[in-house]
Amino acid sequence: MFGMANEDDQDPQFPPPSPGSYIRHRSRGFAAHINASGPNLRSVRELTAKALAELDVPADAAEVAQLVVSELVGNAVRACRDHVPVVVEVYAAAFGIAVNVHDPDPRTLPRRRGVALHDPEAEAGRGLVLLDLLAPGWHVVRSSIGKQIRCRVPCSAG
Repeated sequence: MFGMANEDDQDPQFPPPSPGSYIRHRSRGFAAHINASGPNLRSVRELTAKALAELDVPADAAEVAQLVVSELVGNAVRACRDHVPVVVEVYAAAFGIAVNVHDPDPRTLPRRRGVALHDPEAEAGRGLVLLDLLAPGWHVVRSSIGKQIRCRVPCSAG
């Protein structure tokens, strides 16, 4: 379906997560324009799993992509606020899976807190360490309307 769909087609199997949001299908994935919320994040995670499964991406890599989506959208909410408008792009590429999240605040950049993954006392602050492990080489690109965090999730051929 994703390989054949026109970019402007709305697929009834993948309705927008909520009113005011929309999904733009691409040949190897999608771009979801949403207001960040729990229900919308769940919908985008489900869409990520389904889209990547249809492209025969290995399930373990698709799960990693879902975790990266969750972390990046969560960071956007912490930086901007609940219901911040974000664009979540997920698509299969030669290197694996691209996961990009664009939010409207170019000033608030991700920063590491120096929390160890195994620290039982830590309640937060592990997200960027996880990104380093799951999507090595992630980076931030500033734009005229905010910033985009770009991640590459490696995977083997399915």
